[in-house]
Amino acid sequence: MTNHWIDIKNADVILIMGSNAAENHPISFRWVEKAIENGATLISVDPRFTRTSSRAHIYAPLRSGTDIAFLGGMIKYILDNNLYHEEYVAEHTNAPFLINPDFGFDDGLFVGYNSEKRSYDKSNWTYQNDANGIPMEDKTLQDPNSVFQLLKKHYSRYDIATVSNITGTPADLLEQIYETYASSGAPDRVATIMYAMGWTQHTYGTQIIRTAAMLQLLLGNIGRAGGGVNALRGESNVQGSTDHCLLFHILPGYLGTPAAQHETLAQYIEAKTPKSNDEMSANWWQHYDKYMVSLLKAWYGNNATAENDFGYDWLPKNVGNHSWLSLFHDMDAGGIKGFFAWGQNPAVGGAHANMVLDGLGKLDWMVAVNIWELETAQFWKRPGVNPAGIDTEVFLLPAALSFEKEGSITNSGRWAQWRWKAQEPLGESKPDSWILNELMIRLQALYEQEGGPNAEAITKLDWNYDSTGTEVDVHKVAREINGFYTRDILDEDGNVIAKKGELVKNFTKLKADGSTTSANWLYSGSYNEDGNMMARRDNTDYHPAGIGLYAKWGWAWPVNRRIIYNRASCDNDGNPFDPARFSIRWNGKKWEGDVPDGGWAPGTKHAFIMKPEGHARLFGAGRADGPFPEHYEPWESPVGNLMSGIQINPAFKIFDATKDTRGTAEEFPIVGTTYRLSEHWQSGAMTRNNPWLNEFQPGLFIEMSEELAGEKGIANGDKVAVKSARGEVKGVAMVTKRFKPFQINGQTVHQIGLPWHWGFAGLSQGDSANVLTPPVGDANTMIPETKAFLCNVEKV
Repeated sequence: MTNHWIDIKNADVILIMGSNAAENHPISFRWVEKAIENGATLISVDPRFTRTSSRAHIYAPLRSGTDIAFLGGMIKYILDNNLYHEEYVAEHTNAPFLINPDFGFDDGLFVGYNSEKRSYDKSNWTYQNDANGIPMEDKTLQDPNSVFQLLKKHYSRYDIATVSNITGTPADLLEQIYETYASSGAPDRVATIMYAMGWTQHTYGTQIIRTAAMLQLLLGNIGRAGGGVNALRGESNVQGSTDHCLLFHILPGYLGTPAAQHETLAQYIEAKTPKSNDEMSANWWQHYDKYMVSLLKAWYGNNATAENDFGYDWLPKNVGNHSWLSLFHDMDAGGIKGFFAWGQNPAVGGAHANMVLDGLGKLDWMVAVNIWELETAQFWKRPGVNPAGIDTEVFLLPAALSFEKEGSITNSGRWAQWRWKAQEPLGESKPDSWILNELMIRLQALYEQEGGPNAEAITKLDWNYDSTGTEVDVHKVAREINGFYTRDILDEDGNVIAKKGELVKNFTKLKADGSTTSANWLYSGSYNEDGNMMARRDNTDYHPAGIGLYAKWGWAWPVNRRIIYNRASCDNDGNPFDPARFSIRWNGKKWEGDVPDGGWAPGTKHAFIMKPEGHARLFGAGRADGPFPEHYEPWESPVGNLMSGIQINPAFKIFDATKDTRGTAEEFPIVGTTYRLSEHWQSGAMTRNNPWLNEFQPGLFIEMSEELAGEKGIANGDKVAVKSARGEVKGVAMVTKRFKPFQINGQTVHQIGLPWHWGFAGLSQGDSANVLTPPVGDANTMIPETKAFLCNVEKV
């Protein structure tokens, strides 16, 4: 999330797509309403007319999974009509950069594709460099090998008629939305994009978000107050858990997980640190070694020394894909012995839920840590299963609720805020931190006594969090995340300028010599010698333009910057493109407003400091499935791809498993999608155990159009069954005007929707919609494609 929720009020145009913010993120929508009061135009694009749509000035339907076509058409419209922010594009993006002449694209495939491996050789997806190794540019944007011209060529095929035929969105609505949104390319107008799981949960979800970022770059909306691309997180601390990297491929602060070929710390640092010969590039990731060594020192303390590579050898090295989908495929194949289900409910929330349930039954043991005995904890006694036939030993550890423990939480806007305990945990429930701490203490003791593979990875940990027997000192954890000095730091004259044990000010003080620690460099500065910055609650807006920054309420990473890449909001002299709503500006001596993306004077460093070339990437060679987003159909689709001869994303992983059955349009002609409700949360583990919420939403329903219901002989309230290639669910028909049939290239395509909150346990029980969803995922992130699949519906 580039900006934050309050900043939405500064927008002139708001595009909500892949999200039903009014219903699922109502606090964010408060600021949408404020923007509307200020004269903003709200655009809602969704397969279903939602509560967000009801507040929009413009609503447009689109078939699930066709977002790239919709957005690609807008890119073409902007380029064809010269509506892009020319100075921003030329100075702050890689649009002028020249690309290898051998790069190409033909009928849905970029150059370098290997059909057997389903992957690309990217050796020709490169810049042309000069003799000094600096990318060559054409600031006029006319060179045929420039990113700008290649972009224009790529999206030349995305005309309004073709986009309308793919998406089912009427052509007149497309043009109205394109014109309205593109108006923000003017310096004195700004637009923001809000999205959620409706964008991410596709086999090309990353590329949908890439397209949104490219739109915002073309229009000059990144770094601006009221601009940006803003993800609406589905949980209160999803952003925090992402930042601390609870995934297999990244370490805290988005540091890469070491791979098997990185045998030494030096090899790892060399592989992960980007290089730049451009003196105007800040290339901030050049500090990679400081952040990695400080992380190792935080983990292993005095045991991590320069002589032993700061304990780098103790870190496990990644040798494969261990994402969610891979994990449950491996589990179902009998390749996983034990499993911790911590604060999650994969029996309901996981794609292809039947495969997940079968996989749980092939474990030796499972530990469920949660506040309820939810479906995952009792999978072995679900309806239709004989518990005697399941050998998995299940342990249930009762966890405390969020308001029964103290600690930090990071919201969608990257604001870390401290929460205080409201009451003691009930019964035998304990805070997650206490459970983790007790497990590690026991593990360390076992490894000390018995040894085991790579035992030092556990025994050498600097593990001391002052547990009282019921709680962990979370302030000590927060200080460890911030980082401190491991020894006195001296100046050139031998004077002590920082004492051993003193907390570092922020990540600019971290070193690669072992003199500092930080368990997450991005959060360095959140709890320093000035105090717990996350606990601040000053609701004064100190920004000189009054844009609602609230810089002393909580703390935002990095270094309390509220709008990232904010130097891109200015020209090369430091003058903001929009003086009335500036995020930062140069006053002749320094930047004022938000914390700048680096304090360098204007014109001395490029604005996009996290990229080695210093420019935002319209051409993004780092993606697995192409440097430009391209429309492909979902894995299961009722129609052929009208954009090229390549039906599905050619680079996403397809598992070779007997249970990964792919539905056909002949048997399953209807598009299905899943969504959430205000009354229930996620898999329903908490909300379905509350009688008053069950009264509001008592059970699974299947929402469908009046036209489809008429064809099927279904009336509102009828019991219906929905089938996909993976299973069947039953629920109550909800016949509404909120879905309408799509006209796709002359073919009528129906779509239905199901909330995914139900399971077989709790006070309110029902089938999980994820029984229907396919176990395939995004080419880059592996998130499951649960927002577009094929199904059929019949009256029971």
